[in-house]
Amino acid sequence: MKAYKFTAFEPTGELIIEETWNYENDDEAKKQGEEAINEKGYGNKTHRLVNSSGKLILFHV
Repeated sequence: MKAYKFTAFEPTGELIIEETWNYENDDEAKKQGEEAINEKGYGNKTHRLVNSSGKLILFHV
Protein backbone atom coordinates (compact mmCIF):
# COMPACT_ATOMS: atom_id res chain seq x y z
CA MET A 1 0.00 0.00 0.00
CA LYS A 2 1.14 3.52 -0.80
CA ALA A 3 0.30 6.66 1.17
CA TYR A 4 -1.71 9.45 -0.46
CA LYS A 5 -2.36 12.85 1.11
CA PHE A 6 -5.86 14.33 0.80
CA THR A 7 -6.49 18.00 1.58
CA ALA A 8 -9.60 20.15 1.20
CA PHE A 9 -9.90 23.93 1.51
CA GLU A 10 -12.49 26.66 1.96
CA PRO A 11 -12.67 29.35 -0.77
CA THR A 12 -10.66 31.60 1.58
CA GLY A 13 -7.79 29.10 1.49
CA GLU A 14 -8.45 27.87 5.03
CA LEU A 15 -7.62 24.19 5.44
CA ILE A 16 -10.72 22.09 6.17
CA ILE A 17 -9.16 18.64 6.39
CA GLU A 18 -5.88 16.85 5.80
CA GLU A 19 -5.77 13.06 5.89
CA THR A 20 -3.52 10.25 4.72
CA TRP A 21 -5.22 7.50 2.73
CA ASN A 22 -3.64 4.25 1.54
CA TYR A 23 -4.12 2.67 -1.87
CA GLU A 24 -2.34 0.05 -3.97
CA ASN A 25 -1.61 2.37 -6.92
CA ASP A 26 -2.50 5.69 -8.55
CA ASP A 27 -5.41 4.25 -10.55
CA GLU A 28 -7.03 2.83 -7.43
CA ALA A 29 -6.35 6.08 -5.57
CA LYS A 30 -8.08 8.10 -8.29
CA LYS A 31 -11.17 5.89 -8.42
CA GLN A 32 -11.62 5.14 -4.72
CA GLY A 33 -10.37 8.56 -3.66
CA GLU A 34 -13.01 10.29 -5.75
CA GLU A 35 -15.70 8.11 -4.15
CA ALA A 36 -14.40 8.82 -0.63
CA ILE A 37 -14.26 12.57 -1.31
CA ASN A 38 -17.89 12.62 -2.41
CA GLU A 39 -19.00 10.42 0.50
CA LYS A 40 -17.31 12.79 2.96
CA GLY A 41 -19.04 15.78 1.31
CA TYR A 42 -15.94 17.52 -0.06
CA GLY A 43 -16.73 17.03 -3.75
CA ASN A 44 -17.64 20.68 -4.27
CA LYS A 45 -14.80 22.07 -2.16
CA THR A 46 -11.34 22.83 -3.48
CA HIS A 47 -9.40 19.63 -2.88
CA ARG A 48 -6.43 17.57 -3.99
CA LEU A 49 -5.06 14.07 -3.63
CA VAL A 50 -1.32 13.54 -4.12
CA ASN A 51 0.88 10.47 -3.89
CA SER A 52 3.97 10.24 -1.68
CA SER A 53 6.13 11.57 -4.52
CA GLY A 54 3.98 14.69 -4.81
CA LYS A 55 2.26 13.65 -8.06
CA LEU A 56 -1.21 15.17 -8.33
CA ILE A 57 -3.80 12.38 -8.61
CA LEU A 58 -7.02 14.40 -8.17
CA PHE A 59 -7.62 18.14 -8.12
CA HIS A 60 -10.80 20.22 -7.99
CA VAL A 61 -11.24 23.99 -7.70
